[in-house]
Amino acid sequence: MPQRDTVSYNSMITVYLKNKDLNEAEKIFKAMPHRDIVAESAMIDGCVKAGRLNDARKVFDNMTERNAFSWTSLISGYFSSGRIGEALCLFDKMPERNVVSWTIMVLGFARSGLVDRARCFFDLMPEKNTVAWTVMVKSYIDNDQFNEAYKLFLEMPKRNVRSWNIMISGCLCANRVNEALHLFESMLERNHVSWTAMVSGLARNNMIGSARKYFDRMPYKDVAAWSAMIKAYVDEELVEEAREIFNSMPEKNVVTWNAMIDGYSRNGDLGEALRLFVLMLRSYFRPNETNMTSIITSCDGMSDIMQAHAMAISLGFEQDIWLANSLITLYSKSGDLCSSRLVFELLKSKDLVSWTAMIVAYANHGHGHHALQVFARMLVSGIKPEKVTFVGLLSACSHAGLVNQGRRVFESIKATYNLNPKAEHYSCLVDILGRAGLVNEAMDVVSSIPPSERDEAVLVALLGACKLHGDSILANSIGEKLLELESYSSGGYVLLANTYAAEGQWDEFAQVRKTMREMNVKKIPGYSQIQVNGKNHTFFVGERSHPQVEEIYRLMKLNLQPLMKEMCFSTGDNLLLID
Repeated sequence: MPQRDTVSYNSMITVYLKNKDLNEAEKIFKAMPHRDIVAESAMIDGCVKAGRLNDARKVFDNMTERNAFSWTSLISGYFSSGRIGEALCLFDKMPERNVVSWTIMVLGFARSGLVDRARCFFDLMPEKNTVAWTVMVKSYIDNDQFNEAYKLFLEMPKRNVRSWNIMISGCLCANRVNEALHLFESMLERNHVSWTAMVSGLARNNMIGSARKYFDRMPYKDVAAWSAMIKAYVDEELVEEAREIFNSMPEKNVVTWNAMIDGYSRNGDLGEALRLFVLMLRSYFRPNETNMTSIITSCDGMSDIMQAHAMAISLGFEQDIWLANSLITLYSKSGDLCSSRLVFELLKSKDLVSWTAMIVAYANHGHGHHALQVFARMLVSGIKPEKVTFVGLLSACSHAGLVNQGRRVFESIKATYNLNPKAEHYSCLVDILGRAGLVNEAMDVVSSIPPSERDEAVLVALLGACKLHGDSILANSIGEKLLELESYSSGGYVLLANTYAAEGQWDEFAQVRKTMREMNVKKIPGYSQIQVNGKNHTFFVGERSHPQVEEIYRLMKLNLQPLMKEMCFSTGDNLLLID
């Protein structure tokens, strides 16, 4: 361009800012021979949106004249960054305030959780338009003050469709369905947002029949309404009804495909989920990470996981962190630790979930030293551990018999990371000590647990140690405490019953079984699973319903049992009565 004027500079700055290229916009701005209020205001807004508030303030301070936009942009930026004092100070310096600047203050305080301050500024406004009223109503709703929101809404001198929609959505979120229905029927004008709010809100309140009636009444259904109805049916596990709506859609988008695929995945119909996924590809929709995560998390066999993983790689999702984290866990649960490790190591950007998933994978496979090494690498990477990470670490130490390391890990929870150990951490430490035969030390740990963190799991861990090392006296004492808890979990009862049976204490054994019956506590039977020729075969304890059960038992008796004896495998001399 042979000669540039202010307008051309402003145009270039605007283009760069729209494309979120602040650095290039800044170069153009600095090259301007004469800057005007348009360019300066645009740069303030661009710096604010990029989080560069100090740079925005420099531009603001150098302005020879300022408009309302430059003031409100910077005030809004201060609120968004939590710099409330600076926002208030800047507002006080404004020579002239309009309804927009007052509304920005109300909105800023409300989003900061300071609803009372927001209301003070709202009441001080010299004039209020519908936008200001609506902002204050929404502020109350967002901060769970429904009654105040409803009262203010009724006081509004004039309402628009947006204010009606916000109040109706607020009613439905607060489970005030009757008020929502009354407001909706009182509306003189409705738009697609009004109808969609009713459909999704009624569905969230478990009124799927009413949601369907409003859906059918809609004069025009946009994609959001179709998606809301599909999601409502999926959430209620009514997948066929959801599919009926899905098939009726005149136009689908990625969200509706996601909802339907997720519905089949969550209901265990991986085959239909995959068929729908392929149909989505054939319809020229590119799947996203949500699709792939739904597919992968529904896999229950190695071949399914590997097939879904291969598909994810071919579609370019191998670096998606949610997908990778799911794969690490799934491969580990399926017994393929090598694949878990491969997915983990190939992931370039790891988050806390990634590191924790790998630690837990090693823990579940008895590789305590590897789990500790992963933890050390996590710390070097700058990721701070959370409570769930320590559960994985302590579990790894327990499974690998790493007593000293387990002690150090537990002590570091509070001493190094200033976290308060929870019941699950104490349970793991008790289990570590109990497995090592340090029952007295385990008892000391139990005695030191704060009352708020004492639960059944800690006692079960200690009872397991007593059973393992034959301390029947202490086991009886713990058993009495377990029964006093009246837990609805079967684990403690089963272990206690087996402990009594092993000691021949049949009266106590019978009492535990009676307590289980009275409290309707049921033991979920254990099961094994094997995949043959792409088909999963599941065997529950004591089950004989498999079509090849006679042949299976014959092979076990002729081949497997002699092999177990040859390998010196034994279930032990203690009698196990409950599985």
